[in-house]
Amino acid sequence: MATVTPEVLWAQRSSSSEPAKNHVFLTLMASDVPESDLKLDLQPTKLIFKGTSSSKKVTYAVELEFFAEIDPKESKIHHTGRDIELVLQKKDLKEEYWPRLLKDNKKMHFLKTNFDKWVDEDEQDEAPEDEDYMNKMNPMAGAGGGDGGFGGIDFSKLGGAGGMGGLGDMGGMGGMGGLGDMGEEGGESSDDEDEDEMPALEEADDNKPAAEASKPKIEEVA
Repeated sequence: MATVTPEVLWAQRSSSSEPAKNHVFLTLMASDVPESDLKLDLQPTKLIFKGTSSSKKVTYAVELEFFAEIDPKESKIHHTGRDIELVLQKKDLKEEYWPRLLKDNKKMHFLKTNFDKWVDEDEQDEAPEDEDYMNKMNPMAGAGGGDGGFGGIDFSKLGGAGGMGGLGDMGGMGGMGGLGDMGEEGGESSDDEDEDEMPALEEADDNKPAAEASKPKIEEVA
């Protein structure tokens, strides 16, 4: 069986004060890899991945040595039918981005930028946090091994993550803006109706003093 290197997509965020905003997004494009045929060893300085595809009849394998250290126990993972998504927690809190993902600055043909997740360093504070994406991730602590080693993760212990859907589902969130617009239009429509009703209320108020004014005249006649 042939062994191939999977395409690896990455993006990052950085923070000098908030660990939750100081991470690397990593996606291993390895489709149809059953849990039983997947080996993932995440260490502070590197990641070793190997998995056999049931449909393509190939074995994916890659070893990544990171530019700087990460914290495996604070990192997260999500295994789908088409890829393995990870959020790697950077160990050092720094405002600056890593200049690259890997320690070696040699260009790797399989390594590409994840433009769906990428934000420029000077714009990251303005970028909204993708909470739905982060919530679907499973903590890697407790998924296996000790001292940061995760050789042979048993994904069956990570819960029903596979049913959460992939990144493509997140694109639909952009439509929420339309719902907000509809709500505003609905509000304007209600205001117009209230304004139309106001003259009628004022008319009723005007009639009341007139009725009261006629009452004393009747008493005088009596």
